[in-house]
Amino acid sequence: MAPPAPFPIDALDARLIDVFTDDPDVGVLGAARTLGVARGTVQARLERLQQRGVIRSFAPTLSPHALGFPVTAFCTLEIRQRQGHGPVVAHLAAIPEVLEVHSITGAGDLLIRIVARDNADLGRVIDAVVDDVHVIRANTSITMVTHLELRTGPLVLRALEG
Repeated sequence: MAPPAPFPIDALDARLIDVFTDDPDVGVLGAARTLGVARGTVQARLERLQQRGVIRSFAPTLSPHALGFPVTAFCTLEIRQRQGHGPVVAHLAAIPEVLEVHSITGAGDLLIRIVARDNADLGRVIDAVVDDVHVIRANTSITMVTHLELRTGPLVLRALEG
């Protein structure tokens, strides 16, 4: 999937994103009150941000750890590319523990983030990952400590700078 075209945001957009990031349950009316703008303004801004791909989802952010998958690992996959990335991505999408798949440059072809119940289960997940004729090899790094979770707040501020 190609990334959406760059979309400049303004200060109100940034404040709106910040309100929903801090309190996802705030709702349109609550955000309007917090920001001191009309409910219709908030609704229109949210729709525009969604249509342009700036806001991708209002879905809950889940914790794999809390779901019983405390082990996180990143795998670099080397693949046979005669069929392109499609067949491997389809294979990986069928494995519930595969959370992300990215095409990369460098030594590997794909970078994936996977989770597991424990180290033994991680072995099972890796076996499932490489159980595809198009996967040549996997190089896995287990996460010991996550020092910085996925964040976008500072990026929103950077986008305002132009």
